Amino acid sequence: ISSILLAMLYGTGPLCSVCVNRFGCRPVMLAGGLLASLGMVSASFCGSIIQLYLTTGVLTGLGLALNFQPSLIMLNRYFNKRRPMANGLAAAGSPVFLCALSPLGQVLQDHYGWRGGFLILGGLLLNCCVCAALMRPLEAPRQSSGSGPAPQRPPRRLLDLSVFRDRGFVIYALAASIMVLGLFVPPVFVVSYAKDLGVPDTQAAFLLTILGFVDIFARPTAGFITGLKKVRPYSVYLFSFAMFFNGFADLTGSTASNYGGLVVFCIFFGISYGMVGALQFEVLMAIVGTQKFSSAIGLVLLLEAIAVLIGPPSGGKLLDATHVYQYVFILAGAEVLASSLVLVLGNFFC
Repeated sequence: ISSILLAMLYGTGPLCSVCVNRFGCRPVMLAGGLLASLGMVSASFCGSIIQLYLTTGVLTGLGLALNFQPSLIMLNRYFNKRRPMANGLAAAGSPVFLCALSPLGQVLQDHYGWRGGFLILGGLLLNCCVCAALMRPLEAPRQSSGSGPAPQRPPRRLLDLSVFRDRGFVIYALAASIMVLGLFVPPVFVVSYAKDLGVPDTQAAFLLTILGFVDIFARPTAGFITGLKKVRPYSVYLFSFAMFFNGFADLTGSTASNYGGLVVFCIFFGISYGMVGALQFEVLMAIVGTQKFSSAIGLVLLLEAIAVLIGPPSGGKLLDATHVYQYVFILAGAEVLASSLVLVLGNFFC
């Protein structure tokens, strides 16, 4: 189910771009909040795993996608001078709820069962509609004076493919796609890696809590640093450094032989992961500008969706073939390191 959710979140990027360009951010987010809630509520009445795939996976995934992309677009429209900090703070919401939802889900299941838990989560997701109502357009709709026909605006492209003519965008899209091949692999396998080293289940699961806690503070900190006057013009290179740091952390994590080593890995991975999370869309905004961002982010997310469907499964295939977790982390680190080189060399020489 989580794989379907992630695929919907990334793979529907162009569809979200078309909807935002056609209807605006507020209506799209309202519809997304309703869909996400409807998916969870419907899941509470499901009687088979296929029905759960369709409700919590497809329906809720589409609803969350219709909230994720417009929220980033509105950040780009609302902020300019302090946009990096705004991006960092907004991105910090992801690890906060990652840390909170796991124990919350367990509590809901213990007290209300899985059906009641889905029903309550569906109610919580209606808060997306409240957030959508706050997404006020910067320009009020023009009222006709009645003295003549209203001036006609030139038609706006629903999906602006001209972004592919921008060399900076092409380099960014290529680097981001390579990065995603390995970026999500360590969080997927680190708990199993710890268990393979003989770490008890409770301690192994705590590694993700450490990673998420560090990530919470890394994202706004990275946003603050990027917003500094002397640093902001070089945000692309800072993003490249974050990718390099993340890949290097993966490679060093492959040498861990005990629980302490994995704790150190999770701390450094959390810092680098937070930097990547805070910078990836800020850099894209800086490259393509406000007008083309809604189309650019949809196309980038579609390319990343393909990489998401390849990266973690390929790590699983490698693990099945070798039964060595170190090789999985080395592969992930090499992919992220390669993406940082593509980004920095592409921007330096092109």
